Amino acid sequence: MNRTGDREASDDAGPLADAPLGIEFAAVDEQSGLLVSDPIERSQFVLSVPDRVGIREADPDAFRFPADAAVSIRTDSLAMETVVSVCVRDDDGELLDRTEHFADRTFPAGTYSIELFAPIKLYLRVDASLRVVSDATRTRLEFGDTTDVVVGARSHHKRPAATVQTTDRPRDVMRAVSLLGSALKTTSVERSYPTLRGHPPLVERGPAFEAPAGLEPPDTGVRIELPETRRHAYVAAPLSYYLGATVVPGDTPRITTDTGFGHELGTGEEFQTGVERALKRTFFLDCLTRTEGYYQVDLHERTALEADVEDELDFADLYGRPLGEQLEAYFTVPYEAIEAHAPTWKLTAHVAPTASNVELLPFVANDLAVVTSPTTEPTTGSATQADAVDGFLRRPDGSRPAVPAAGSDSAADAASFTRSAGTRARDAAARQRSYVRPPETDALEQAWVGPGTPIGASKASLPAYRNRLSRDPVEGDIGITVVCNDPRMAAERNAVESVYGSREALPFDVRTYYELPTAALAEVLKSDTEFLHYIGHIDADGFQCPDGTLDVGTVDGVGVDSFLLNACQSYEQGMELIEAGAIAGIVTLSDVVNDGAVDIGENLARLLNYGFPIRSSLEIAGRDSYVGNDYIVVGDGSFHVTQAQGALPNMCEILDTGDVYRIRYVTYPAGEFDIGSNVAPLLSGDTPYYLCSGTADTFALTRTELDDFLSLETVPVLVDGQLRWSDTLDLESV
Repeated sequence: MNRTGDREASDDAGPLADAPLGIEFAAVDEQSGLLVSDPIERSQFVLSVPDRVGIREADPDAFRFPADAAVSIRTDSLAMETVVSVCVRDDDGELLDRTEHFADRTFPAGTYSIELFAPIKLYLRVDASLRVVSDATRTRLEFGDTTDVVVGARSHHKRPAATVQTTDRPRDVMRAVSLLGSALKTTSVERSYPTLRGHPPLVERGPAFEAPAGLEPPDTGVRIELPETRRHAYVAAPLSYYLGATVVPGDTPRITTDTGFGHELGTGEEFQTGVERALKRTFFLDCLTRTEGYYQVDLHERTALEADVEDELDFADLYGRPLGEQLEAYFTVPYEAIEAHAPTWKLTAHVAPTASNVELLPFVANDLAVVTSPTTEPTTGSATQADAVDGFLRRPDGSRPAVPAAGSDSAADAASFTRSAGTRARDAAARQRSYVRPPETDALEQAWVGPGTPIGASKASLPAYRNRLSRDPVEGDIGITVVCNDPRMAAERNAVESVYGSREALPFDVRTYYELPTAALAEVLKSDTEFLHYIGHIDADGFQCPDGTLDVGTVDGVGVDSFLLNACQSYEQGMELIEAGAIAGIVTLSDVVNDGAVDIGENLARLLNYGFPIRSSLEIAGRDSYVGNDYIVVGDGSFHVTQAQGALPNMCEILDTGDVYRIRYVTYPAGEFDIGSNVAPLLSGDTPYYLCSGTADTFALTRTELDDFLSLETVPVLVDGQLRWSDTLDLESV
């Protein structure tokens, strides 16, 4: 339902660029084509050809932009089963044209570099004539005659190129933060493209400051002066990374440049707001300025803002100027003029300024998170948690669902019993936790990095981020494991079994187990799988099995990447899974009523199956469930089980109906289509590009136009606050 593009624009990758990873090429016998796969990120894309192809190794340096691996094939055409944005350049790198849906472009015989914006970054090089044709669902390239086509690909999996050691002294922490920007692959405005922001070096605590020889901040001429405290350094870390700025001690927080420009960041409580606005301002205006560069797109946000800032900003003149001069121009614009047009920020991370949290800074910087230093203290006791979630456990009419005793065999009670293993174990688990409610923000997602169990935010942890970095390539199909350890919960098992693996274009291996004893469940947890969907009971001692309980802490390593533990009080076991090797998961903080658990389990299955990240999936599914806020994410919430069905995950909300339907179009960052990507919904007419993420725009569509739009791919649709799906939505009933 969208097209994307413009994720990068420079091959200026310095010596610390991410190391090549395991891109693989293989012939597809069933449909005659070339399969390109990324076994680490579990993404793939097929280039179909008229006949079976022979694959020959090729030089990945044959392309203007970085590629990890390349092959050569002979064919007269390539076809793609989706609409793919295509950029065509001549042998000198000059952009000749870019095509979208409903395109038909012809180019005479010559040497062409072709860029495909697919789930895996793809480049083609060909000496031939060229025709690019696309309709509403497919794109095809024709070369006139059989010719050699060099195909290159690059993984978007990012690994740090170095590790920095720092003491707990704030001045050393500042030195470490200064080196985060060494991972930028360019210091031009194109660093606003996600693929040109390499993963910052890791930071570890030690007895002395140490950094690898040659690891230096980029030469941007930008400094951030801060008081010598961990709080100031932590809050400024993503800004320092994005600007490639050196952080130095100073009495007053401010940005300075070698051109003599200075901007105050504020003191006291205003400091965090000042840093947040500086990050959003520079990033957003870089996205607008870059439209003068390699990808000159019609960007909605630039059109909307340009008339209001024409006296302050000349984007054509700013493009290519030194960063210091760009910043000086950017800060002449009132922030209020920018705020109304900027994309919704992806993540706010509440990071406690403890010494150990310095090791998390590379990961929150990599996410370009807005960092705050929390002032809310955790409170111990079940009463705090009960107060926080009690309202969300109520039905829309305010009543609470009936909760008979666990173990009831009554068919009438089958929908409303809780998934609790018993009140004693439940209350013990609740009393052992401390809870905290972070302040609300306008970001799509929130993460809590500190002591306590958060209400309304994900619980981020260092082991989860490190587990993702160390993820190994996996051969074979995408593994989905469903475990149902209580036959009374078969409704959820049946629902999710029909969802997982329903996408014909992706290979899934769905395995379902019933009433596993402890030893068998332990083996399942140790087996490699992308996602575990557990349905059953969990108490303070672990997973309930027919022959006893299994504590994940007793399992020697797990092969589960991500999980949903759809059982009461599953938080502790979820955190144990993260410690044992998992990356991300969804758990519960309290009792969950069975009918609510079934609904949210099915919706989560559909969202994850269609490529939504863990954190976004829960945010959407939770809107449509009276138990939604009793679930939280643990670990790295940006993890996604599968690649998005379209270019990136998106959702529609139908606001008004009648002769004309008003729909709100919302995008969610995922994988290489992170914040800063461009996206355009496939609507009739000349639709511009929008910046990801959040609400792109509200559109007025006729019934036919909306029908056509929703038929392009399966996406979640909100109707009167209820979560529906485009493949089953009947507009007559809306």
